[in-house]
Amino acid sequence: MRRSLIIVLLAGVLLAIVPYLGLPAFYESVLYLVFHWVALATSWNLLSGYSGYFSFGHGAFYGIGMYTTATLTSQFDVPFLWTLPAAGLFAALFGAVLGAVSFRVKAVRGELFALLTLAATFVVATIVLNTPIDGGQGVYLSAVPMPEFGPSPSGTFYLLALAAAVATIVIALLIYHARFGIGLFAIHDDEDVAEVMGVPTFKYKVAAFALSCALAGVVGGIQAMFVSYVTTGDVFTVAMPLTVVLMSVLGGTRHWLGPAVGALVITLLLYSFTAGDSAVLGKVAMGVILVGVILFMPEGILGQALKRFGRKPQGRAAVASLPPSAINEKARQAEGAAGRTSDVRSGEALLVARDVAKSFRGVKALKGVSLEVRHGEILGLLGPNGSGKSTFINVASGHFPATSGSIVFRGRELVGINAHRIARCGVSRTYQIPRPFAHLTVLENVALPAMFGARLVERQQAQEDAWRWLEFTGLAARAHALPDDLNLHQRKFLEFARALAAQPQLLMLDEVLSGLTPSEIDEAVALIQRIRAQGTTILFVEHVMRAVMALCDRIVVFNQGEVLAEGPPADVMARPEVVSAYLGKPIDDGREPPNASGVPIHA
Repeated sequence: MRRSLIIVLLAGVLLAIVPYLGLPAFYESVLYLVFHWVALATSWNLLSGYSGYFSFGHGAFYGIGMYTTATLTSQFDVPFLWTLPAAGLFAALFGAVLGAVSFRVKAVRGELFALLTLAATFVVATIVLNTPIDGGQGVYLSAVPMPEFGPSPSGTFYLLALAAAVATIVIALLIYHARFGIGLFAIHDDEDVAEVMGVPTFKYKVAAFALSCALAGVVGGIQAMFVSYVTTGDVFTVAMPLTVVLMSVLGGTRHWLGPAVGALVITLLLYSFTAGDSAVLGKVAMGVILVGVILFMPEGILGQALKRFGRKPQGRAAVASLPPSAINEKARQAEGAAGRTSDVRSGEALLVARDVAKSFRGVKALKGVSLEVRHGEILGLLGPNGSGKSTFINVASGHFPATSGSIVFRGRELVGINAHRIARCGVSRTYQIPRPFAHLTVLENVALPAMFGARLVERQQAQEDAWRWLEFTGLAARAHALPDDLNLHQRKFLEFARALAAQPQLLMLDEVLSGLTPSEIDEAVALIQRIRAQGTTILFVEHVMRAVMALCDRIVVFNQGEVLAEGPPADVMARPEVVSAYLGKPIDDGREPPNASGVPIHA
């Protein structure tokens, strides 16, 4: 990151010399437009590219910035430069309020969020048009004094736009490499899983939205002075956000520099068509480019180039070059530390559930479930399909809110708190169907829980620690692969590694053996035994009975959302009500009933 930051700042310094070279003002005006769109596209990408919440309302925040500067300078004689922080502030406040309301509703995602932000543009335009802010006449800024820190008026605007572009790119770069950035990327890939892994999704989305709006507002304030006449018809248009979207998608939304690349290409393309009296043809070309990029270059120009020519980060390669013995030794040290820092004695209740109920529109998935998970044990959670096992894990991890009841973990009530706070208490889980973050590498997937779970380490340290868990689960050789490149066995073990990276007090495994071959099941059982040996308490939901009998100290059997039986595995599985729940009522054919291993008692 440091190298990229130095390059961006150095490029900014070199470009700042251009107004002093005595070039015609034409070049400064063209470059002003390039920097203007670079700043707008990059600011849009902070929310929409990083987190995946596509906004078509960027014109609203840009317009708020324009009208803030226009109103303060023309009506209240505020110096122009002083209005720019106010332009950013008002835009950020509007974005934060809009985000705080919309992000509370889980249904407002995807196209609904895009339509909501588009509607916000028209609402703001209507308010501005029908109030003294504009009044239908527009706002003139021709009499507003322009600061003279450039060699000419065009040079001053050039330097302002350059400063805005460089600042926006630097912010995008810093976020990209920070905890904030990887949290946004996780939201982009799977928001619900990101929350369960410890990412404060609501806070991150609101913060990204507000920052994106603030930068757009500042750029709008500069543009208001540049055009000297502001009207709602020219400001609040659909063309502006669509252009920004095209620029970002063309350059690549998954990279901090992608929108800047797209903005440079599109701005120069449009200007070349406009200069040649072919403005309509330029718009047609934009549409063709957008269709082509979506179909053939979904990762954008920069994303495609990095995929083909990019190199793996040197820091990761250095860690990967450690011999397996060294990594194993670090893993053993981490395991020992985990065991030494445990402050709960074996046998004491770690998690206590009382009368937990969960309903889905009248369907009662859990009906007053009560159970205890004791420190240091492997508790099996069994039952027929649809009995409520996975629902209980979803409720305990915060994936679903409980309808009623109480779940206490280490003395803290979990019902009613957000999933990311549950993760930070020391609770981790896997998913029955693996749900890795598709656009993060295996290494980044494993590093994320350490950054957001109970440990809250920095990104570099989290990635170094992730190597230990990849070696622990046998995935070190696939560290730089994407999850889609893994087979089912490896994806299941990625779930293990990701859950373990948070170093949880309680690990909940949701049918991790389903779909595996017998030999792969044996590997997974051995891995679970190693996890248990390091002092981790495990709640084990599974249908593979030989694994249950080999691993579990106690089992709890669910049936139709209720606890049917609990106790030692052999005793519970021999009970008639448990056999009936699994297989139906037995037919009396005169033969002796089988024991827990399936062999007649007197055989």
